[in-house]
Amino acid sequence: MLPERCLGRTNLKVRWLGLGGIPVRDRSWDESQAVLRRALELGINFIDTARGYGDSEAKIGAALADRRASVYLASKTPERTAAGARADLARSLAELKTDYLDLYQLHGVDEEEDLERCLKPDGALAALKEAQRQGKIRFIGITSHNPGLLRKALVTGEFDTVMVPVNILDRFIFNAEERLLPLARELGIGIIAMKPLAGGVIKEPSKALRYTLSQAVDVVIPGMGTVAEVNENVRLASEFSPLTPEEYEDLVREVKALGNEVCRQCGYCLPCPEGINIREVFRLEGMFDRYERKREAQELYGELTVKTEACVRCGQCETKCPYDLPIREKLVKAGDKLTCG
Repeated sequence: MLPERCLGRTNLKVRWLGLGGIPVRDRSWDESQAVLRRALELGINFIDTARGYGDSEAKIGAALADRRASVYLASKTPERTAAGARADLARSLAELKTDYLDLYQLHGVDEEEDLERCLKPDGALAALKEAQRQGKIRFIGITSHNPGLLRKALVTGEFDTVMVPVNILDRFIFNAEERLLPLARELGIGIIAMKPLAGGVIKEPSKALRYTLSQAVDVVIPGMGTVAEVNENVRLASEFSPLTPEEYEDLVREVKALGNEVCRQCGYCLPCPEGINIREVFRLEGMFDRYERKREAQELYGELTVKTEACVRCGQCETKCPYDLPIREKLVKAGDKLTCG
C-alpha cells in the first residue's frame, strides 16, 4: 500500500507517489488509458497535467469519467494575464470533464518578470483567486525551476503548493533540497517533486526515485508511460528503502559525469518550427552515449523524418528551455554522432 501524506496546509491526503502527465501525451489513446487505469488500481490518487501537455488533459479526463471523486486532480497554466489564465482554466475543465480542480498552478514561473506579471492586479493569480471563490479550483500552486524565485513567491502567502525539480542531477544545479524545501515546510506549503527521474538520464531509475522519495516532499510525480513503469514505481514506493551511502555515492559520480548540459526530456522546447523532434534526438543521443546502444540509436535516428541539419538556428527552442541548454550547439553534436558514417 502506498504511504499517505498531507499536502501541506491543503490537508489533502495524497499518496506518496503521484502521476505526472507528460508521457500521457506521447502515448496512443488506448495505451494512455491502460496506464491511467493501472495507476488508479494501485492506489495513486494525485494526477498532475497541464495545458501545454498536448492531449494529456483529454486522456486523463476520459480515464477519470467515473472515478473523479477518488482522485486529486491538478493542472497548470503558462499564462501570465488574468484573461489568459481564465481562458486556460475553462479549457482545462472542459478537457478534464470536471467542474472543479483540486489544484491549479501557475506554470513555469522561472523569471522575475514572470512572477511580477502574475501578481499584478490583472495578472494570472487574480483569475485563479476569482476561480477559487467560484469553486472552480480548491487550491492555488506555483511551479518553477528557480528555487530563488520560488522563495520570493512563497513568502507572499498566495500559494498553497509549490512544484520544483527534486532529483539527484538537479541537486547539483538548483539544489531545491536546501534552498527551498525547508522554507516551504516552515510555511506549511505543500511540496510536489517533479522530474524525480531527471528525464530518464540515470542508468538505474529505481535509485533515482528512491533518492527523491528520501527528501522532504509530500508527493513525487514521475511521468509514467507504460503499465510496467507504473507497477515498478508503485512497488518501489510501497517497499521504500533509502539509498545506502554506497548507492548514493554511485549516483553522485554518475550525475557529475553527465555535466550540466544534459536534456531532461521535458519537451518544453517543442514544437520546433522546422519540425525537428529535439527531445527525441537528445533521447537517442543518451542511448548512444550512456547505454552503449550506438547502432540502435543511429538506426532510429535514421528513421526520423527531419534530421538535425534542418535547424536554421532561430533559437526559439532555447528561449523555452527551463535549463538554458545550448540546444542549437547540442543538435549539431548529436547529429554528428547519430549519423551513420
